[in-house]
Amino acid sequence: MLQKKRIVAALGHRALGVTLPEQREAVGKAVSSLADLVEEGADLVITHSNGAQVGMIHTAMNEFAKAHPDYTGAPMSVCSAMSQGYIGYDIQNELRAELLRRGLYKNVATVITQVTVDPYDESLYQPTKVIGRLLTKEEAEAEEKKGNFVTETEGGYRRIIASPKPKDIIEIETIRLLADAGQIVIAAGGGGIPVMEQGEQLRGASAVIEKDLISARLAEELKADELFILTSVENAKLAHGTDHETPIGRISVEQAKKYMADGEFEYGTMLPKIQAAVEFIENGGKRAVITSIDKAKEAYFGNCGTIITDD
Repeated sequence: MLQKKRIVAALGHRALGVTLPEQREAVGKAVSSLADLVEEGADLVITHSNGAQVGMIHTAMNEFAKAHPDYTGAPMSVCSAMSQGYIGYDIQNELRAELLRRGLYKNVATVITQVTVDPYDESLYQPTKVIGRLLTKEEAEAEEKKGNFVTETEGGYRRIIASPKPKDIIEIETIRLLADAGQIVIAAGGGGIPVMEQGEQLRGASAVIEKDLISARLAEELKADELFILTSVENAKLAHGTDHETPIGRISVEQAKKYMADGEFEYGTMLPKIQAAVEFIENGGKRAVITSIDKAKEAYFGNCGTIITDD
């Protein structure tokens, strides 16, 4: 009998592509590795990136509103919900088909997931995430008048939004119930929809949550055995981009924290992955793995990737 492990697997943007046709093709390849994990005995919960998709939706909705004055643009929270729905739709259908081809019968479901953020999170006042299309100076000024942040870039201006730390996962009990019933769950896509509590209401925040950090939080809440962060590289590296870069294999949390303190990991790319891995282990996880999507099965057996443990 296969030994069951609960694994939260986070898919990076390379597993999704950018355009609709690219996404369908990329997801079709990615689910083979996810099915490998299920075949080896993993109870799987999947999270995913949505950077390209949410930007595309935001641009499309706002361009439509610009061309049709009777319509309004879509706030980021709505765009995030849309991206969760259509990315989840592709993943669950492709994964279901791949499992059936292997003679495995498991339900796959997407849960549209909201995540609370602190209204006093410092990042809300110092946004860094660039989204949307290029803006003219006049359009940028109009955005600022609405209270939005913009930054000057090559060829014009772009909106920037905050990336606050995740707090509570609103739908966690639903996710847990499905996972405990043996179903494969796709949840907290794109970091989850950032919301703030206002009395009984949840109000969408103009922000995005780092996908890797919410993956660690989700893994912690579900008491997962392992966290897999599946990205475009086989290993995290020291001295990345230099002639002396060195792949990182198995390391302890303390070693990972030292490398972070030494500035070894790039902000916005590898750093949040290492942070998420460390957070997961420090909150009771057994093992965190950072590797490429095609190496997931090898990493499951400890034969590749950057593996972080508590010893």
